[in-house]
Amino acid sequence: MEKIISMILLAMVVFVLNDGVYGTANDRETLSEIDRRLKLLNKPAVKSIKSEDGDIIDCVDIYKQPAFDHPALRNHTLQLRPSIDLPTEKMDKINESGWPVVIQTWQKNGTCPKGTVPIRRIRKQDLLRAASLEHFGRKTPEISYTANRKEATNNSKFININNTKLDTRDLSMVNRSAAVLVTVGYNYLGAQGDINVWNPNVDLEDDYTTAQIWLKGGPGDRLESVESGWMVNPKLYGDKRTRFFTYWTGCFDLTCTGFVQTDSKVALGASIDPISSRGGPQYQITIGITLDPNLGNWWLQYNNKVVGYWPANLFSLLKHNAILVEWGGQVFSPSVKKTPHTKTAMGSGEMANALLGNACFIKNVRIIDNSLQLKYPEWVATWGDEYYCYNVFNDVKDYRDGPIFFFGGQPGSNLYCL
Repeated sequence: MEKIISMILLAMVVFVLNDGVYGTANDRETLSEIDRRLKLLNKPAVKSIKSEDGDIIDCVDIYKQPAFDHPALRNHTLQLRPSIDLPTEKMDKINESGWPVVIQTWQKNGTCPKGTVPIRRIRKQDLLRAASLEHFGRKTPEISYTANRKEATNNSKFININNTKLDTRDLSMVNRSAAVLVTVGYNYLGAQGDINVWNPNVDLEDDYTTAQIWLKGGPGDRLESVESGWMVNPKLYGDKRTRFFTYWTGCFDLTCTGFVQTDSKVALGASIDPISSRGGPQYQITIGITLDPNLGNWWLQYNNKVVGYWPANLFSLLKHNAILVEWGGQVFSPSVKKTPHTKTAMGSGEMANALLGNACFIKNVRIIDNSLQLKYPEWVATWGDEYYCYNVFNDVKDYRDGPIFFFGGQPGSNLYCL
C-alpha cells in the first residue's frame, strides 16, 4: 500500500510541474528508476553536512566518487595532484586577515575529513525538474549558427585576432546570448580570471545566467569545452542562489560521471557568499583551468585551490590544447534574440558602462601558453550577441593588474531590448 501511495504522489508531482526547456520527467520513469539514479549519483557518505542554504554536502571517499563509474575511467589511476606546479597569481583579499574574497555557504557548518571529497547531494525533486533522467544536468546541444549551412552563408561577420579570422557566428549559439572577451589562434594550455560575484535576476523557469571562463576546441557542431565560474540556475539547483559551477562537454558539476575531484574543501554546485552590491563591497572568485602537459588532464582551480580535473580520455579535440578562450557572461533562454525578450539579467544587471562597483567585471584576465606562465592575451576582441540587451567593455586604463573587462545588462531596462 505504501508503495502505491508513493507512486501516486510521484505522478501528482510530475503532473503539476510546468513544462520547460526539457519539459518534465517522463511518466514512464518509475519511482524505482529515479531511486536507482539517485543511488548512482549519491555515493555513501563518510560524513554529511547540512548547510544553512538547504544543501546537504556528503563527504565521500575519494576513491568511491562518481567519476569512476564513467566507462572511460574504469581503469583510471587517480591523480592526487598535477605533475607540474600550476601557475597562480596572488589573490586579492577582502581584509588583512587573509580570508579569500568569498566562501561556500556549507563551509560555515563543517568540514570534510581528509581522504574524502565534498559532493552536493542530488535529491528526488532535482530529477523531477528535468524532462528525463538522461537530460538531468545537461545543456541542450551547443550549436553555433555556422553549424547551420544556410545560416552560415547569410551575412557572416568576421573579427581578426592574432591574424586569425574568426567567424562571430562560431561565438553565437542558439538559445544563448553571450557578452565576452575572446582570444583565438594560440595553442592555449589554460586560462584564469577573477570573476566579480553577483546574484542577477532569472526571469523564466528554464533560464539561467552565468559569469565564467570557457576553453574550447573544435567547430560549433563538434565543440568540446571546459568551463567554470558562477551561475544562477533554478532549473538545475532548485533555487536562485549564486553557485560555483563547472561544465564540460558532458554536463554540469557532478551530475554525470567524468570530473575527478581531489580537494576536500570545495564542493561543485555549492552556493557562495557574500555577494557584491551596487556601490558597496565587491566580491570575486578566482577561477583557473590548466592543462597538465605531461598527462593531458585539465585541472580546475577555485581561489587558487586545486579542486580536481577532467581526465584526458574524456576528450578528443581538447586532448592537447584549446584554440579559443572566452571570459564573460551568458544567458540561456528560449526567449533570447526575439520579442518579447526574457528579462533574465547578466552580471550585476547593469550594462558594462556602469563600470567598477556597479557592472560585473573580470580582472586579472590571463592565458597560459607553452611557457606555462600566466600572461595577458596579446590579442583580444569583445563580442556580444545582443548589444542592446547585454553589452561589453574592455577598460584598458593603466590598472595595476592590466585591463578590466566589464559585461552585463538587464533586458527591459531600456527601449531597445523588450
